[in-house]
Amino acid sequence: MATKQSSAEKRHRQSEERRIRNKSAKSAIKTSVKKFTTSIQDKDAGAAETNLRETIKKLDTAAGKGIFHKNTVARKKSRMQKLFNTLKTAQ
Repeated sequence: MATKQSSAEKRHRQSEERRIRNKSAKSAIKTSVKKFTTSIQDKDAGAAETNLRETIKKLDTAAGKGIFHKNTVARKKSRMQKLFNTLKTAQ
């Protein structure tokens, strides 16, 4: 016969799974942003554009899943786009 579990135990288990999933997504985004920043510092517009698109896609996905607030994502995207535009105008 199965033992009855409390809702608190289930909630704890669910939150732990979400925490691990969110941590993985945030780490991937940080890595992507770092690649973008490095390509900006190297003044490589082609790589910067590729990395920008990849990062924006990951950020939008994270916002859709509720990992980041939509305004946080909008702010990050805006700042990265601004950096990319300054690089393009400098060339």
